[in-house]
Amino acid sequence: MGKADKNVLEAPPEEVIEEFLSALEAAGADEKTVKSYRAALYDFFNFIGWKKLKDITPEDVKRWRIERLRRGFAKAKYRDRRSRQTTLYYYSMFLRRFFEWAGLSIEVPRVKKPRRSEVETLKPEEVIKLFEAARDSLDLLILALLLETGLRAREALSITFADIDLQNREIRVRHGKYGEERTVFIGPLTYQLLLHEISVRRPSPHERVIPLSYAGLYKRLKTLAKRASLDPSKVRPHVLRHTFATEALRRGMNIVALQKILGHKDIKTTQIYIHMLKEDIKAQYMRIFMPNQVAQGANGPTPQVLLMHTYTTLTQNPLGTQGPTPLHTVQGDNVPNHVLTQQIGVHQAMTSIYPQVMTSTIAGYSSSSLCPNCRQIIPLNARFCPYCGTPLSTNRPTT
Repeated sequence: MGKADKNVLEAPPEEVIEEFLSALEAAGADEKTVKSYRAALYDFFNFIGWKKLKDITPEDVKRWRIERLRRGFAKAKYRDRRSRQTTLYYYSMFLRRFFEWAGLSIEVPRVKKPRRSEVETLKPEEVIKLFEAARDSLDLLILALLLETGLRAREALSITFADIDLQNREIRVRHGKYGEERTVFIGPLTYQLLLHEISVRRPSPHERVIPLSYAGLYKRLKTLAKRASLDPSKVRPHVLRHTFATEALRRGMNIVALQKILGHKDIKTTQIYIHMLKEDIKAQYMRIFMPNQVAQGANGPTPQVLLMHTYTTLTQNPLGTQGPTPLHTVQGDNVPNHVLTQQIGVHQAMTSIYPQVMTSTIAGYSSSSLCPNCRQIIPLNARFCPYCGTPLSTNRPTT
């Protein structure tokens, strides 16, 4: 991104920061990266009283680092030392790059990055609870899409129907991290839900698949977690991404293939999941040191086994054995309940493995109605449309 003009040393620091951020954006940095740089630089300059660059001293940097390690950052979400150190690691790196761009010969000492804590994932039984707690088609689609593709939150929110190739079961990710494009693949649950969304919503090619803001997506997941009696802090888009990655490795996916799907630049980032499969390590331990208990299977099949069998069933025969009516051939706004139920893949093999995972969910889903204004599927007992806010009559027909 080049170097700044020498006169920045005399210019007001606010103007210099904005010039730097503009250069950063022009070099290809995304909105989130620019926001992080701005937060770091404003924190530093607030601390030193907005001195001009020519007046900054190594002592200013030293005092700032010590103060932040001791007391943390003003708007920090977490106050523990590890979080402070992690933030300071990135902020120091951002400040160093800013000084280099400005031609300021002040060293910003490196901060040791704390060792990554264990990656959070959801257990299979927790995933089941989330699906059971879904209120409408959008809840189901969010869960299926994130759990079957491993997309980042902002990537999922940027996907339009033009990016979806149902025939080849591919999704083109145009707005990935670092501005790079990649392809992810459509799993069986996501495939059926997308068929339904396209049939009911009849979207334009440039309409977003998940019509929510970043905050709206988080709020949806938190509400789902509460309805499922799970810890809301544990149900986040990135936790669903971690769950996908861990499950992919558990089933034997090549680490390089997973790297491509997740959009990691460095394979070392992907390798963290290899070290996080505690349940698999425990299973190996049990097979070696306690083979009798493993052979007896006193407690029955584990949730992991059930979940894997369910996904295998869905993959091999996602529509069941009865040959259901293809959803896209159903005309009009009314989709028969039996068609919707079959399209989502609720058949005997599935319901015996997922105890009520889809039957209860789809029962409420397929008995929902359409908003008279925006035509989105809404829960039957809703008083207002959750998408456009239109007041709803309590006596309205179901789909």
